Amino acid sequence: MAVVSEAKLADVKKLVNEAAATGPAKAQRIVQDSAAPAQATMEKTMEQATKATEGMMKAAEQATEFSRGNAEAMAKAAQVYMTGVQDLSKQTLAMMQGFSEHAIASARALATVKSLKEATEIQTSFARTAMEKAVAETTKLQEASLKLAEATFAPLTARMQVAVETMSKPIAA
Repeated sequence: MAVVSEAKLADVKKLVNEAAATGPAKAQRIVQDSAAPAQATMEKTMEQATKATEGMMKAAEQATEFSRGNAEAMAKAAQVYMTGVQDLSKQTLAMMQGFSEHAIASARALATVKSLKEATEIQTSFARTAMEKAVAETTKLQEASLKLAEATFAPLTARMQVAVETMSKPIAA
């Protein structure tokens, strides 16, 4: 076995004592020095996570609001359509009633004729008048139907414009 000299043993003790005296302070300094960057990294990560979460929440709110607007536009279009169909039905019924009244009046007139010539004149007048009324009433119904289609699609067209504007904007960060 090798014998360790007292001087060497004293040197080792001195090194151990120095390490014991300065070690905790150095360890504490290392922990403190590494804690600051770790804390900064954690704060930055939390800030980024918070921003991302806020962005997602804002996007969800915007999507909800957009969907609500779509539902309102659909409800408005359906309401306009139903009201318009009721109006068209009333107009059609009035037109049919007018045709019936005209036919009854013509039948009464035919019942009182005294000659074939008079019957032909009444029938010709009836046919001409019926055709003129049919063309006029059909034109009115076509115009009313076109207006109904335009009014029905107006809320939907407005929502489509909002959708195009929304989709063309860059996503807010």
